[in-house]
Amino acid sequence: MKPQQLPSVPLFSSGPCAKRPGWANDVLSGAALGRSHRSKIGKAKLCEVINRSRNILGIPDNYLVGIVPASDTGAMEMVLWSMLGSRGIVMLAWESFGACWVNDVTNQLKLNNVQVMEAPYGQIVNLAEVDFSRDVVFTWNGTTSGVRVPDGDWILANRSGLTICDATSAVFAMDLAWEKLDVVTWSWQKVLGGEGAHGMLAMSPRAIDRLVSYVPPWPIPKLFRIVNGGKLNKGIFVGETINTPSMLAVEDAIDTLTWAEKIGGLITLINRCEANLAVIEHWVANSDWVSFLANDKSIRSCTSICLSIVDPAFLALSYFNQAIIAKNIAKLVEDEGAGYDIASHRDAPPGLRIWGGATVETQDINALLPWLDWAWGKVKPKITNFT
Repeated sequence: MKPQQLPSVPLFSSGPCAKRPGWANDVLSGAALGRSHRSKIGKAKLCEVINRSRNILGIPDNYLVGIVPASDTGAMEMVLWSMLGSRGIVMLAWESFGACWVNDVTNQLKLNNVQVMEAPYGQIVNLAEVDFSRDVVFTWNGTTSGVRVPDGDWILANRSGLTICDATSAVFAMDLAWEKLDVVTWSWQKVLGGEGAHGMLAMSPRAIDRLVSYVPPWPIPKLFRIVNGGKLNKGIFVGETINTPSMLAVEDAIDTLTWAEKIGGLITLINRCEANLAVIEHWVANSDWVSFLANDKSIRSCTSICLSIVDPAFLALSYFNQAIIAKNIAKLVEDEGAGYDIASHRDAPPGLRIWGGATVETQDINALLPWLDWAWGKVKPKITNFT
């Protein structure tokens, strides 16, 4: 039967993600609109985002933290274009964004001595085989596959290469091993539920040494230029952004960071995400039609929660028809106002994806799940039309 209860906030997109609980337009009333981002007030607000982020995440004092253009993608490409090429590289990929970085390094930068380690969606590479004499590039959490690294124990403390981590759907939701990460990138529109186009970058002293000692053989676009004339552009890390940021988005980031502090900081944010995953795990354990794309619990994401449809009739369909059925489920739920943007990523196997980040209330996840069962009950009798 059709469920009667709707989620209070039916927003389960994996980016941009739901705003923090209690958010309203008036939280932006203090934004420095119409002011230069280089004015005293503009720069102070940018620095506030940097400092609050550092404090909540527990980033080491000797790391630099800055705001950069073009979201997490801009931050990652800035790093790849500026730092790689002085030694061998290991590229780790288990979803579409990891594959994107592989393409950048192999087909755009056309670097040699690159080892690519890939795993199918829902799985992860053998982390014990990673060679840390090379630079290592990886995603902490695969947004499109629902797979995360289990911890930082696999990363050598005495590595000679750099570790470069795309952590955009992990930061503020998982316990990152900062001392083992030389470069970390993320954006505001994931776990903070912020607005797009702004990226963040944290760098260890080892990464900074690489920047000032290595000059890539290719030209660096202005938006990627962390080093000017052989010197680190320190302004990036004190609120002097390369391009003009949105002061409205900056104010929104400050609001959510303040909320995170008030509710207990990082540990509370992590617990909220894990609670959302736990609810879905309980539901899946009692379901006969759905399972996790990541079967291994130790690598299962608590933010980008990816689900597979495992009913035999569905599995007997072609990939094309599976995609149609999965999209129909998502559409039925959306048409009822019970959950928006829950279809799997276009590059992932047909299924569903529910964002469980810290801005999503567990009670809303609970309210969504009966609607998924209802939608499956509506589409299952129609599967025979596809065979």
